[in-house]
Amino acid sequence: MRFEVLGPLAVRTDDGALIPVPEPKVRTLLAALLARTGHPVPADTLVEDLWGAGKLPANPANSLQTKVSQLRRAIGRDTVAYGPAGYRLALAEGATDAARFETLTARAYRTDTGPAEQASLLTGALALWRGPAYADFPDADFARAVAARLEEQRLTAQETLAEARLALGEHALLADDLTDLVAREPLRERLRAAHMRALYRAGRPSEALAAYQDLRTRLADELGTDPGPELAALHEAILRQDPGLAPPPTAAAAAPAAAPPRTNLPAATTRLVGRADAVTRVRELVRRERLVTLTGPGGVGKTRLALEAAADLMDDFPDGIWLVELAGTTADGVLEAVASAVGVREDEAARQAFEDEPAAAPAGGPAPAGGPAPGPQDGAGPGNPRQAHLTRALAARRALLLLDNCEHVLDTAADLVAHLLRRAPHLHVLTTSQEPLALSGETLEAVVPLGEDEAVRLFAERAAATAPGFVLSDDNREAAALICRRLDGIPLAVELAATRVRALGVHALADRLHDRFRLLNQVRRDAPARQRTLRAMIDWSWELLSAPERRALRQLAVFRGGFTLESAEAVLGEDEAGGDPVLDLVARLLDRSLLATAGTGPDGGGPVRHRLLESVAAYSLERLAEAGESKDVARHHAHHYTDLAERAAPALHGPDQRHWLRRLDAETVNLRAALDWAAAEADTPLALRLVNALTWYWYLRGRLTEAIRSLAVALSLPAAHGPARASAAAARGAFSLLAGESTCAHGSACVHDTDDTGTGTGTGTDGADARSGWLLAFARCGFDRTPEEGRRVDALLAEFRAAGDRWGEAATLSTRATRALYAGDLAVLRRDATLAAGLFGQLGDRWGQLQSSEQLGVLAEITADYAGAARLQHDGVRGAEELELWTEVSFRLSRLGRLALLTGDDTRATDHHERAARLAARQSHRPAQQFAETGLALGARRRGDLDTAERLLLPWLDFNRRFGISSGAALILAQLGYVAEQRGDAARAAHLHREGLDAARDTGDNRAVALALEGLAGAHALAGTHAEAAALLGRAAALRAAEGAPLPGAERADVDRATARGRTGLGAEAFDTAFTTAFDAARARGAAAAPPGTAGG
Repeated sequence: MRFEVLGPLAVRTDDGALIPVPEPKVRTLLAALLARTGHPVPADTLVEDLWGAGKLPANPANSLQTKVSQLRRAIGRDTVAYGPAGYRLALAEGATDAARFETLTARAYRTDTGPAEQASLLTGALALWRGPAYADFPDADFARAVAARLEEQRLTAQETLAEARLALGEHALLADDLTDLVAREPLRERLRAAHMRALYRAGRPSEALAAYQDLRTRLADELGTDPGPELAALHEAILRQDPGLAPPPTAAAAAPAAAPPRTNLPAATTRLVGRADAVTRVRELVRRERLVTLTGPGGVGKTRLALEAAADLMDDFPDGIWLVELAGTTADGVLEAVASAVGVREDEAARQAFEDEPAAAPAGGPAPAGGPAPGPQDGAGPGNPRQAHLTRALAARRALLLLDNCEHVLDTAADLVAHLLRRAPHLHVLTTSQEPLALSGETLEAVVPLGEDEAVRLFAERAAATAPGFVLSDDNREAAALICRRLDGIPLAVELAATRVRALGVHALADRLHDRFRLLNQVRRDAPARQRTLRAMIDWSWELLSAPERRALRQLAVFRGGFTLESAEAVLGEDEAGGDPVLDLVARLLDRSLLATAGTGPDGGGPVRHRLLESVAAYSLERLAEAGESKDVARHHAHHYTDLAERAAPALHGPDQRHWLRRLDAETVNLRAALDWAAAEADTPLALRLVNALTWYWYLRGRLTEAIRSLAVALSLPAAHGPARASAAAARGAFSLLAGESTCAHGSACVHDTDDTGTGTGTGTDGADARSGWLLAFARCGFDRTPEEGRRVDALLAEFRAAGDRWGEAATLSTRATRALYAGDLAVLRRDATLAAGLFGQLGDRWGQLQSSEQLGVLAEITADYAGAARLQHDGVRGAEELELWTEVSFRLSRLGRLALLTGDDTRATDHHERAARLAARQSHRPAQQFAETGLALGARRRGDLDTAERLLLPWLDFNRRFGISSGAALILAQLGYVAEQRGDAARAAHLHREGLDAARDTGDNRAVALALEGLAGAHALAGTHAEAAALLGRAAALRAAEGAPLPGAERADVDRATARGRTGLGAEAFDTAFTTAFDAARARGAAAAPPGTAGG
């Protein structure tokens, strides 16, 4: 771990990654400890450092300990040590940049250090500085003295470095380099002396004399003194042009002849973030292959990656690594740029023809073995003497050429590279380009945008560099990640955005990215023109395109979230594409790195998807608007995706269900854009076509909120009454019920439209197609148990059978099976679920098969076949997960949770129910959420955690009452009644169980009535009316026996508790007699009578 105080405070890992230290007080604590590195600091002193003379916290010692704990979490517990004398940092030697600075300067100041080594050491030491020492704490008492000492040491190092450079004969450069430093420190005489010597030796004696006059005036005005004797003597020597001021002749004579440089690679000014694997991979490719091209979109970091990789290859290329920057070069200047970079001059000798080079092979002739085929302009003999001379210069070299930014001179660069590789057998070439050179033997390495974590690291480092004190924290991390995602992880765009943090902050910056080209228009003066702003970066790529390519790119921007070639062909068409096949245009834009491959289609074997980077898309949409094509292209897009949705709709009911679910998943954003366009253009027929086609997809995917919103948009458009509108209204009602919308409560029909007459007097679904009517009935299944609703379901079944709609028949049979389950009619449940399973199996509809298997699994559970039930539900979980039907997964997990409760596995039951609840909440599916949370309440009550059980149950009691769901209310009231009984509140228990009995009778389910009677029995037993308790238990047992569903052993705890109390209070014989009498009477009547009015009720 490394600590940096020579500038803004920063902490980094050993590999340079920034470690965030959150919260200003914690950063102050770290700085205070660093300022006294190696020495313990008493707690009282640290309290003063953190809070000063201001208002102290109520408990300063505890508050300090809190800050220490936070610091330890950030940098490691062992790093902040505590002893009798206080806190100190336990740091390795050289762990701070200040310590490393002092070590380097100490070595430089040794008497046996020569000027060259001294200059090298001091240059490295001064490079550690990133700003003023302790820059974040300019007014802190603890930092003031140490910062002043470090600043003085910095100035001394700068002065010593200046003298070393004078001894090395660098006076010409030094004269200018010292100008700014002298302006900041005008009274330092040693610095002035070095500057005056440099000016004089650089042939600028008048400026040297003027510098002395400036110092003398300042000293007199500010300090009332004169320059010291050494500086005065230097002034006199300059006046008389003393020969001793010249560079010592022995210095130049003794110096060995400088070896010619082996590279012109520039030194990096910033650290490369991420890309470690890519750097290693590129180095290996360059070592192994003779031509490697890095491709990728503008700003992705091709040049930076190439430079980083090449910098470590000097041992592999002893004759040099030469960077050729082609960005500002035309095709005619490529050869000259390469020759200049490698140091080949055009003197008379160089203009002679290269006699030893063989003539180019004739067109169509064989290519030399081991190299690319000749290019169309491949000539190297007397007809091109400059190329011949360059070839001769490189022929025997083991060198690497790095050709940067080839895309705008691609043909010329490719021809030259092909020629050189054939005739210089030891030459390797690394190029960067937005598209490949397309030469034989070329190895491509696609440079992709940074991953989110790496992009956020880059953003944080660059933001910290321009906004001192900036730290990535939990408060701003998500906003930073959003910025990086919106900018596609393109390093140039991320760096440009980071420079805005100082002015805007992270959150405001994220909010303003909709106007990215205006926002990121600040100029980077040291960058090439094409990379100074975000718009300039994309302008560069745009200008390289042909007219058809520009037309295709701007029209492809209409897609959202990617597209397939089929969709591109449908939306662009041949005419819109300028006559070129869309396939060719897409391929060319991919080659130019303006399109990216977004993966394959459904199941990993579908069509390849492409996408535009978000910034390229924003730029292209501007161009689309400029061309006046926006409206037409958007219309084509909307109609195409409506057609696609209608093609998918029938396939969602058969064996291709999984494929089409994933296909529509991939097109979700395009489908939303299509609906937005239809709504904006008030194209009601198109909007209704689209939402009706997507209704079943939305249900299967559990996207209830999106379905409600989209259907509401379509239904809000004017005109177009008819079957399509009625179908949409039915679907809207279904989804509103499933989502638990308040408009569907209190017995509302939950229909969000008027009938075809527009009078508002009908249900709004008259004329809806049968499947939309079924969807509404399916949603009502858990809410409306009336005979009238049953007749509507039977009518739907007849309608489907008459139309020969086997899927509709199977779905309606499944709905009838569910209604039978709620009514406790197990025979009808078994019959209809079995029939539905057979039909769904024949159709290959996996969802339908899952529905039927769940119903049969519940039937197995009711009949105590727990192993069979678990097998069916586990199979259902796997099948639903495979289809990504998360609502179904939630229901199946809850079913498994119930089975775990029945078999006594509370831990597994809780796990299943918690997972189910999370899934249901994410899907906004209220029935599934109720089912899961009720299961959690059952488990909590069994464990004796009555408060948790009540907390989970009460919201669902209100939900069931609002929506008139008697079965749900009966179950919730029974459980709340048992909670009251277990708390010892007999009166409240009886009241709740009586309410539950009324609700249970409304359901017609004798099992629900039995549960309420058992609960009342428990309340009476608690109240001491044991005979009534025995009678209630007898009647409940009779009802269960009549249904063929006796109470499972795992669910007998409540009944056994009431029985034990009754037998104890009444006596075993009397209790058994009362129980048997009531049991026989109930069996004889075949129905439940009202419970006797006793003290409990």
